[in-house]
Amino acid sequence: MKPAKLYYWILGCFSMALCCWCTSDKFHQSDSHPHTWKKLYLAHHWPVTVCKQVANDCQDPPEYWTIHGLWPDKSEECNRTWHFNVTEIKDLMPDMRRYWPDVIHSSLNRTHFWKHEWEKHGTCAATLEVLNSQKKYFGKTLELYQHVNLNGYLQKAGIKPSSTYYQMTAIKEGLTKFYGVTPKIQCLPPEEGEKAQTIGQIEFCFTKELQLRNCTEPKGESNRLQTDLQLGTRELSVCNDTLPVYYPSQVQHRK
Repeated sequence: MKPAKLYYWILGCFSMALCCWCTSDKFHQSDSHPHTWKKLYLAHHWPVTVCKQVANDCQDPPEYWTIHGLWPDKSEECNRTWHFNVTEIKDLMPDMRRYWPDVIHSSLNRTHFWKHEWEKHGTCAATLEVLNSQKKYFGKTLELYQHVNLNGYLQKAGIKPSSTYYQMTAIKEGLTKFYGVTPKIQCLPPEEGEKAQTIGQIEFCFTKELQLRNCTEPKGESNRLQTDLQLGTRELSVCNDTLPVYYPSQVQHRK
């Protein structure tokens, strides 16, 4: 083989090998990689409180805790070219509409909420083989939601929507005792004239092996997922243990 041809043959082989390495190692992580994450948050939100957050009125929100999302910590929008494709989850659609609805926009044809969750969080969760496609990501989230069965626990514990206030410590201790891990509970702070905070979101944390783990962070370590999708002018924050908790049963429309 002539030197010139040999050079181009070697260059071509090297280029192909490099391309294959990049493709197969699309999501390789190291501790210094900007998209490295250590745990997943399975976030449930209370639809009535979601409606309380937004400026526009919700219509007939579900009366059970629904999925907000499955979020890796410390990483977002890991692949902006991997766009959401609703046809990939068509087999999941009945459960998606029931357990992962867009609470604010009730139309069954709206997919913006799922698109947001996939492109912001799913593309990062896809570093795990069990979550490395849209069908796997949404399907596994539904599976974890059913496994946790937050609605079933709250009903069994007698914690239900009521005009009577709850103590935050009682809710937190009950959840921790039942699940064996500490969840993260978020509330809307009291507005002017209100006495209680309003419970809005309960998050359970999972390891990369999809085992439940504590959501608590070491002192000094910040959590970038304090809030996810801003739904309105009011934001959720970690509930105050010293304030009573309101668990609303229905949407109170603003005058």
